[in-house]
Amino acid sequence: MKVGILTGGGDCPGLNAVIRGVVRTVSNGGGEVVGLLRGWRGAIEGNTTPLTIQNTEEILWEGGTILGSSRTNPYKKPEDVQQLLATFEKLGLDALVAIGGDDTLGVANRLYHDHKLNTIGCPKTIDNDLSCTDVTFGFDTSLNIVTEAIDRLRTTAKSHQRIIVVETMGRHAGWIACESGMAGGADYILVPEVPADLKAMCDVLKQRRAAGKTYGIVVVSEGAVIAEQEGFVTQNARIDDFGHVSLGGLGQLVAEIIEKNTGIETRYVVLGHLQRGGSPSAYDRVLGTRLGVGAGRLVLQKKFGRMVALQGTDVVDVALADAVGKLKTLSPEFYQDSAEFFK
Repeated sequence: MKVGILTGGGDCPGLNAVIRGVVRTVSNGGGEVVGLLRGWRGAIEGNTTPLTIQNTEEILWEGGTILGSSRTNPYKKPEDVQQLLATFEKLGLDALVAIGGDDTLGVANRLYHDHKLNTIGCPKTIDNDLSCTDVTFGFDTSLNIVTEAIDRLRTTAKSHQRIIVVETMGRHAGWIACESGMAGGADYILVPEVPADLKAMCDVLKQRRAAGKTYGIVVVSEGAVIAEQEGFVTQNARIDDFGHVSLGGLGQLVAEIIEKNTGIETRYVVLGHLQRGGSPSAYDRVLGTRLGVGAGRLVLQKKFGRMVALQGTDVVDVALADAVGKLKTLSPEFYQDSAEFFK
């Protein structure tokens, strides 16, 4: 079999582990793997690179993706879908492994159902918001990066007796903010799934200052919504190919509200793309490898229109259609566990 593989959407640690897993498994089965460069853009334009056991053996610990990525959406232009199908035929591909989040896998699902393209999905996002899988690779690394940042910010907050607001990624799911806030002992956490009570937050910060705590840490998910702001806080009005705006700036707004209502000097830090970078954690190397091996096996078994997923400790496969279109958001119960420490 000749198999194409691409990485789409935002990069994250662990992508190369998946690529390596797919290449090894397909190659062991007598197949050939071709990398499509820069996500769906490469699939449209036919930009490829050969992938072998030899040239992927030492990419396990590298961050990012050796194939490059983009937020290209073939369905934005009908002619791009036709060009993609022509590229698939020209390259002689028997199957395509798409590694990405809801947008990338949504395209893979549509191509499978609309054009019978033999696609396999692999769930990737630091946001941990894909349905049908307990964890997405990239999340663990990001979580550890944010937790370390909180630990570092605590020492400077203590030194200057300040409150520091930490803005995390996550879009419309609060997994990164909630879990890093719990791990970092934050005084308050704001997430998209729970209406923000800024008065309660400021009261907690004032009470802790009165009780002798000389600093504070507040973790804010970029997609949280507060009453003082109509809708989401965005970096700009630009919309990507999938209709998403660039979230960001909520940390600054929350910091201003805290300082105004508490009288305590407050600073903010936007971690931004720092959360995506660097080498993957051991957990993400293992998870990425297992998912890559699983995707490769699905290809060899010709089980198309499926996505590999982690359920419990087992790698299973689920229908792509069931995995996309509905975000796995933070559960209220999970948030309430962290909220025990906001009193």
